[in-house]
Amino acid sequence: MIEKSKNFILKISLFYTAIFFIFIAIPTYFYTNLELESYKNNQNRVLIEYAQKVQRTIYDFSNSKSDTFIFPKSFKYEATLLTDKKQIIYKTRNLNLDENSKLLSLEVELSSNRLKAKYLKVSKKISYEEVYLKILILSICIGLFIFISIYLIIKASIEPYKKANEYLDAFFNDAMHELKTPLGIIQLNLEMLESKEENKSSKELQRSINATKNLFLVYEDIEYLIKEKTVKYNKEQIDFSYLLKQRVDQFESLANPKNINLKLNIQDNLTLLINRTHLLRIIDNTLSNAIKYSFNDTDITINLFKENEQIIFSVRNFAPPIKNKKNIFDRYQKENHIKGGFGIGLNIVKNICKINNIDIFLESTKEDGTIFKYTFFN
Repeated sequence: MIEKSKNFILKISLFYTAIFFIFIAIPTYFYTNLELESYKNNQNRVLIEYAQKVQRTIYDFSNSKSDTFIFPKSFKYEATLLTDKKQIIYKTRNLNLDENSKLLSLEVELSSNRLKAKYLKVSKKISYEEVYLKILILSICIGLFIFISIYLIIKASIEPYKKANEYLDAFFNDAMHELKTPLGIIQLNLEMLESKEENKSSKELQRSINATKNLFLVYEDIEYLIKEKTVKYNKEQIDFSYLLKQRVDQFESLANPKNINLKLNIQDNLTLLINRTHLLRIIDNTLSNAIKYSFNDTDITINLFKENEQIIFSVRNFAPPIKNKKNIFDRYQKENHIKGGFGIGLNIVKNICKINNIDIFLESTKEDGTIFKYTFFN
């Protein structure tokens, strides 16, 4: 439950952080353009300063008596002196450009000088990677700040609910533990009373036994839901045929009041590698639903056989057709609210089938009845 809570907070925090970035996308776009423009202007300014430096050097040389002109070279710049006809007088080294860089150039007209140069062209290699990296780092820092802030706020806000949930989990665990013993005692004593000849025909006694069995089915479903995330359900080789016959015997008393006949077609000695609790939940929920919703005076056919190295378990009953077959396996979904129950049994079956790679087939018509078929890939 705690791990689930952490995942929930993490997802919500990421969701709101993403929304924040969507809202600031347009301001970020304009900010990035301003940064690019500022960077370009700054590089232009640096280029102008270098050009002025070269101009001063040429001016100083023209006013001196020296015969040697020392050009102010730099690894960052490419400079070219041109005649009035744009013929090259002197040129420094060429700047090597890569795919991420561009050449920023500036050409200025020179006054009369001893070098007879009319124009000075200076160039500088520029790259916007620095700007984009700055924006990226800034965005990451803001995103982390927003994410951590939202995470801490949500975590603090749900802490009381988390504690209340933990309290409820502990309460249900204790309550389920306390309920099991008295339920077992009630069932044991009712069965002892049933074994006495004079009480065998008592409808009241039979109803009490059936009600206790139904309580046990609900208890086992709720117990499974509580332990589902904390208990590891190990697999073992189980005699499916023997276990199914045992469970059918337990359900016969529930079928008798509705005069339902359980027809068995169970192939012997079919073994399966699966967890016993998982298999019991599939069998019990399928059989109890079949009995609960069946019409009176009808048959329920229970099949178990092997076909193409696959074990197939199916239950067919005659009941009102299931209208919404897609949602019938959703939690708290019930076709008939009058019949009672919590709507958790088939959801448990669906989750168990998903865990064990069991294929579920459901068909429900007025003419052919309702069939639940499970294919086990052993």
